[in-house]
Amino acid sequence: MSVPVDDSGTLDLEPIVGLGVLLVEDNPAFAHAVKVQLALAGHFPQVVTNAADAAKRHPDADVVLLDLLLPDGHGLDVLRAVRATNAVPVLVVTAVGDNRTLVRALQLGADDYLVKPFGKDVLLARINAVVRRGRLRARPLTSVVTARDVRIDLAARRVLVGDAEVDLTRKEFTVLAVLARNPGTLVSRQDLLDAGWGGIEQSRDRSLSVVMTTLRKKLNRPGLITTQHGLGYRLEV
Repeated sequence: MSVPVDDSGTLDLEPIVGLGVLLVEDNPAFAHAVKVQLALAGHFPQVVTNAADAAKRHPDADVVLLDLLLPDGHGLDVLRAVRATNAVPVLVVTAVGDNRTLVRALQLGADDYLVKPFGKDVLLARINAVVRRGRLRARPLTSVVTARDVRIDLAARRVLVGDAEVDLTRKEFTVLAVLARNPGTLVSRQDLLDAGWGGIEQSRDRSLSVVMTTLRKKLNRPGLITTQHGLGYRLEV
Protein backbone atom coordinates (compact mmCIF):
# COMPACT_ATOMS: atom_id res chain seq x y z
CA MET A 1 0.00 0.00 0.00
CA SER A 2 1.47 3.34 -0.99
CA VAL A 3 1.84 6.12 1.60
CA PRO A 4 0.93 9.62 0.37
CA VAL A 5 3.52 12.28 1.04
CA ASP A 6 3.51 16.03 0.68
CA ASP A 7 6.10 18.02 -1.24
CA SER A 8 8.40 18.22 1.80
CA GLY A 9 8.65 14.41 1.93
CA THR A 10 6.99 14.10 5.37
CA LEU A 11 4.25 11.60 6.16
CA ASP A 12 0.79 12.82 5.15
CA LEU A 13 -1.56 11.24 7.70
CA GLU A 14 -5.25 11.17 6.90
CA PRO A 15 -7.22 13.49 9.21
CA ILE A 16 -9.47 11.80 11.73
CA VAL A 17 -13.15 12.67 11.27
CA GLY A 18 -16.44 11.83 12.94
CA LEU A 19 -15.30 12.34 16.54
CA GLY A 20 -17.69 13.19 19.32
CA VAL A 21 -15.96 16.27 20.76
CA LEU A 22 -16.98 17.62 24.16
CA LEU A 23 -16.04 21.30 24.42
CA VAL A 24 -16.03 22.56 28.02
CA GLU A 25 -16.07 26.33 27.56
CA ASP A 26 -18.10 29.15 29.16
CA ASN A 27 -17.23 31.88 26.62
CA PRO A 28 -20.18 31.80 24.17
CA ALA A 29 -18.37 33.52 21.29
CA PHE A 30 -15.31 31.29 21.54
CA ALA A 31 -17.42 28.15 21.97
CA HIS A 32 -19.51 28.98 18.92
CA ALA A 33 -16.44 29.63 16.75
CA VAL A 34 -14.79 26.36 17.79
CA LYS A 35 -18.02 24.41 17.37
CA VAL A 36 -18.42 25.68 13.81
CA GLN A 37 -14.84 24.75 12.90
CA LEU A 38 -15.18 21.28 14.41
CA ALA A 39 -18.40 20.65 12.51
CA LEU A 40 -16.84 21.84 9.25
CA ALA A 41 -13.97 19.38 9.85
CA GLY A 42 -16.44 16.50 10.11
CA HIS A 43 -16.73 16.16 13.87
CA PHE A 44 -19.76 16.20 16.17
CA PRO A 45 -19.18 18.87 18.82
CA GLN A 46 -21.18 19.34 21.99
CA VAL A 47 -20.69 22.34 24.28
CA VAL A 48 -21.05 22.44 28.06
CA THR A 49 -20.33 25.60 30.03
CA ASN A 50 -19.49 24.33 33.51
CA ALA A 51 -17.67 21.66 35.49
CA ALA A 52 -20.82 19.89 36.65
CA ASP A 53 -22.03 19.22 33.12
CA ALA A 54 -18.55 18.19 32.01
CA ALA A 55 -18.52 15.54 34.75
CA LYS A 56 -21.80 14.12 33.39
CA ARG A 57 -20.94 14.23 29.68
CA HIS A 58 -17.30 13.16 29.35
CA PRO A 59 -18.04 9.38 29.31
CA ASP A 60 -19.78 9.78 25.94
CA ALA A 61 -16.99 11.79 24.26
CA ASP A 62 -14.20 10.65 21.95
CA VAL A 63 -12.09 13.66 22.94
CA VAL A 64 -12.51 16.48 25.47
CA LEU A 65 -11.46 20.11 24.92
CA LEU A 66 -11.22 21.54 28.42
CA ASP A 67 -11.05 25.17 29.49
CA LEU A 68 -9.56 25.76 32.95
CA LEU A 69 -11.47 28.83 34.14
CA LEU A 70 -15.05 27.66 34.66
CA PRO A 71 -17.85 29.36 36.60
CA ASP A 72 -18.36 26.53 39.10
CA GLY A 73 -14.83 25.19 39.52
CA HIS A 74 -11.34 24.85 38.10
CA GLY A 75 -10.67 22.80 35.01
CA LEU A 76 -7.85 20.94 36.77
CA ASP A 77 -10.43 19.52 39.18
CA VAL A 78 -12.50 18.42 36.20
CA LEU A 79 -9.40 16.80 34.68
CA ARG A 80 -8.67 14.98 37.93
CA ALA A 81 -12.24 13.66 38.07
CA VAL A 82 -12.16 12.56 34.42
CA ARG A 83 -8.91 10.69 34.86
CA ALA A 84 -10.28 8.82 37.86
CA THR A 85 -12.58 6.84 35.56
CA ASN A 86 -11.89 7.67 31.91
CA ALA A 87 -8.92 7.44 29.54
CA VAL A 88 -10.55 9.72 26.94
CA PRO A 89 -8.02 12.07 25.27
CA VAL A 90 -8.13 15.49 26.96
CA LEU A 91 -6.77 18.61 25.28
CA VAL A 92 -6.62 21.57 27.65
CA VAL A 93 -7.66 24.72 25.75
CA THR A 94 -7.21 27.85 27.85
CA ALA A 95 -5.88 31.38 28.16
CA VAL A 96 -3.84 30.33 31.21
CA GLY A 97 -0.37 29.89 29.76
CA ASP A 98 2.03 29.80 32.72
CA ASN A 99 4.42 26.87 32.96
CA ARG A 100 3.29 25.84 36.44
CA THR A 101 -0.30 25.31 35.30
CA LEU A 102 0.84 23.57 32.13
CA VAL A 103 3.01 21.13 34.08
CA ARG A 104 0.24 20.48 36.59
CA ALA A 105 -2.26 19.73 33.81
CA LEU A 106 0.13 17.24 32.20
CA GLN A 107 0.82 15.63 35.58
CA LEU A 108 -2.91 15.16 36.11
CA GLY A 109 -3.25 13.38 32.79
CA ALA A 110 -3.89 15.99 30.09
CA ASP A 111 -2.75 14.72 26.70
CA ASP A 112 -1.85 18.17 25.41
CA TYR A 113 -2.18 21.87 26.25
CA LEU A 114 -3.15 24.65 23.85
CA VAL A 115 -3.02 28.33 24.84
CA LYS A 116 -5.52 30.79 23.33
CA PRO A 117 -5.49 32.33 20.81
CA PHE A 118 -4.65 29.74 18.16
CA GLY A 119 -5.54 28.92 14.56
CA LYS A 120 -8.12 26.31 13.62
CA ASP A 121 -5.51 24.22 11.81
CA VAL A 122 -3.47 23.99 15.00
CA LEU A 123 -6.52 22.89 16.99
CA LEU A 124 -7.48 20.21 14.46
CA ALA A 125 -3.89 18.94 14.27
CA ARG A 126 -3.68 18.67 18.05
CA ILE A 127 -6.99 16.81 18.20
CA ASN A 128 -5.72 14.36 15.57
CA ALA A 129 -2.50 13.86 17.53
CA VAL A 130 -4.09 13.16 20.93
CA VAL A 131 -6.66 10.79 19.43
CA ARG A 132 -4.00 8.87 17.47
CA ARG A 133 -1.86 8.62 20.58
CA GLY A 134 -4.84 7.34 22.56
CA ARG A 135 -5.59 4.72 19.92
CA LEU A 136 -2.00 3.50 19.93
CA ARG A 137 -2.10 3.07 23.69
CA ALA A 138 -5.48 1.37 23.59
CA ARG A 139 -4.50 -1.36 21.14
CA PRO A 140 -4.62 -4.81 22.75
CA LEU A 141 -1.26 -5.99 23.98
CA THR A 142 -0.06 -9.18 22.36
CA SER A 143 1.59 -11.22 25.10
CA VAL A 144 4.86 -11.59 23.20
CA VAL A 145 6.01 -10.29 19.84
CA THR A 146 8.91 -12.20 18.27
CA ALA A 147 11.19 -10.80 15.59
CA ARG A 148 14.13 -13.03 14.71
CA ASP A 149 15.55 -14.05 18.10
CA VAL A 150 14.20 -10.94 19.84
CA ARG A 151 11.22 -11.50 22.18
CA ILE A 152 9.29 -8.40 23.25
CA ASP A 153 6.95 -9.03 26.18
CA LEU A 154 4.64 -6.04 26.06
CA ALA A 155 2.70 -6.85 29.21
CA ALA A 156 5.77 -7.50 31.37
CA ARG A 157 7.83 -4.77 29.66
CA ARG A 158 10.76 -7.14 29.08
CA VAL A 159 12.97 -7.67 26.04
CA LEU A 160 15.08 -10.76 25.42
CA VAL A 161 17.71 -10.97 22.70
CA GLY A 162 18.58 -14.61 22.41
CA ASP A 163 18.63 -15.72 26.05
CA ALA A 164 19.83 -12.39 27.43
CA GLU A 165 17.53 -9.75 28.84
CA VAL A 166 18.17 -6.22 27.53
CA ASP A 167 17.71 -3.26 29.86
CA LEU A 168 15.84 -0.46 28.08
CA THR A 169 14.88 2.99 29.28
CA ARG A 170 11.19 3.91 29.47
CA LYS A 171 11.29 5.81 26.18
CA GLU A 172 13.30 3.10 24.43
CA PHE A 173 10.75 0.48 25.46
CA THR A 174 7.81 2.75 24.52
CA VAL A 175 9.19 3.27 21.02
CA LEU A 176 9.94 -0.44 20.60
CA ALA A 177 6.47 -1.37 21.91
CA VAL A 178 4.74 0.84 19.34
CA LEU A 179 6.76 -0.81 16.58
CA ALA A 180 6.03 -4.27 18.03
CA ARG A 181 2.28 -3.62 18.03
CA ASN A 182 2.58 -2.89 14.32
CA PRO A 183 5.04 -5.58 13.13
CA GLY A 184 6.08 -5.28 9.52
CA THR A 185 4.20 -1.99 9.21
CA LEU A 186 5.65 1.47 8.70
CA VAL A 187 5.05 3.58 11.82
CA SER A 188 5.34 7.31 11.27
CA ARG A 189 7.80 9.44 13.19
CA GLN A 190 4.86 11.51 14.37
CA ASP A 191 3.13 8.50 15.94
CA LEU A 192 6.34 7.50 17.72
CA LEU A 193 6.86 11.06 18.95
CA ASP A 194 3.28 11.26 20.20
CA ALA A 195 3.56 7.94 22.03
CA GLY A 196 6.92 8.68 23.64
CA TRP A 197 6.87 12.42 24.20
CA GLY A 198 3.20 13.45 24.11
CA GLY A 199 2.63 17.19 23.80
CA ILE A 200 6.11 18.16 24.97
CA GLU A 201 7.60 19.85 21.92
CA GLN A 202 11.16 20.63 23.03
CA SER A 203 13.68 18.73 20.90
CA ARG A 204 11.27 15.84 20.36
CA ASP A 205 12.45 15.05 16.86
CA ARG A 206 16.13 14.93 17.79
CA SER A 207 15.30 12.94 20.94
CA LEU A 208 13.60 10.26 18.85
CA SER A 209 16.71 9.93 16.69
CA VAL A 210 18.87 9.53 19.80
CA VAL A 211 16.52 6.94 21.32
CA MET A 212 16.44 4.99 18.06
CA THR A 213 20.25 4.96 17.91
CA THR A 214 20.64 3.66 21.47
CA LEU A 215 17.80 1.14 21.02
CA ARG A 216 19.41 -0.35 17.92
CA LYS A 217 22.77 -0.50 19.70
CA LYS A 218 21.30 -2.34 22.69
CA LEU A 219 19.39 -4.84 20.53
CA ASN A 220 22.47 -5.36 18.35
CA ARG A 221 20.46 -6.79 15.48
CA PRO A 222 21.27 -4.85 12.29
CA GLY A 223 18.29 -4.53 9.99
CA LEU A 224 15.76 -5.43 12.68
CA ILE A 225 14.44 -1.85 12.78
CA THR A 226 14.53 -0.25 9.36
CA THR A 227 14.15 3.40 8.43
CA GLN A 228 12.13 4.92 5.63
CA HIS A 229 13.70 8.35 5.52
CA GLY A 230 11.34 11.22 6.13
CA LEU A 231 8.49 8.82 6.91
CA GLY A 232 9.13 6.50 9.83
CA TYR A 233 10.36 3.13 11.05
CA ARG A 234 9.43 -0.52 10.71
CA LEU A 235 10.07 -3.59 12.87
CA GLU A 236 11.02 -6.32 10.42
CA VAL A 237 9.54 -9.74 11.20
